[in-house]
Amino acid sequence: MKRIIVVIICLGVTLGVFSQEKTTEQRKETKRNQKKEKINRLMRLEEEGVPSFYKQSAFGIKINTDGWGLSYELGRARSVTRATLYQLEFNEKKHAKEYKANLSQTVGSFVFFGNPFIYGKRNAFYQLKLAAGQQVLIGGKSNKNGVSVYGIGTGGLSLGVLRPYYIEVEDPLQNVTRYIKYDSPDSLLFINGRIIGGAGLSKGWNEMKFMPGLHAKTALRFDYNRFNTVISAIEGGINAEYYFKDIEQMAYSPSRKLFVNAYVSFLFGKRK
Repeated sequence: MKRIIVVIICLGVTLGVFSQEKTTEQRKETKRNQKKEKINRLMRLEEEGVPSFYKQSAFGIKINTDGWGLSYELGRARSVTRATLYQLEFNEKKHAKEYKANLSQTVGSFVFFGNPFIYGKRNAFYQLKLAAGQQVLIGGKSNKNGVSVYGIGTGGLSLGVLRPYYIEVEDPLQNVTRYIKYDSPDSLLFINGRIIGGAGLSKGWNEMKFMPGLHAKTALRFDYNRFNTVISAIEGGINAEYYFKDIEQMAYSPSRKLFVNAYVSFLFGKRK
């Protein structure tokens, strides 16, 4: 009798486990079918050149003709051809006359190199931008391996940040080294002192100046990803900025309020 009870219990446990595994497998199969159907639906929409999203987000790496930048973007679809974009950017802007030098010093049979520096640089120039604008579909993907082309137009606020640029020099009168900026009281050491190297990012943060302004850009974006749920795009365009105060970057170079540059941006993100 005991053996019969044990067999019945084991059989019940086995059937229960099998039933649970079968239910789990059915759920997985259902999810796979739903995912497959979603992909097929997206592929049909893509082949028709119709965007199949209502929200998008993307990170970007920018190469400007006068520097570099990073960006983040949120988008909301308004129709099958239009979307509203909200963008946040950080850029560092270089001056055309900047030239990075590196001095060396020989001690015995060893050669020591100082930190690279830019002679005559007065301020490092950074930008934080907030923008809103429109994305318009110009040409959709004719097939799943095609490229979507978008027209981009945005504008908004730009906060310029000037950080004084320091270099390390040797003071021959006091026989010490010190960090100086171009417009400091001992700026003559730029000429009479021996430059050791740049201070890097360690100086000037407590002396920053903020320059408000406006900016606008226009661009073309080429999205080459196979599915509309993922963004893999290259964007190229022209950007213009105007600041309400003069921006000084280099000594003996005129300050400016208006900046115009071209850029290429590599964007990666997703849609849903």
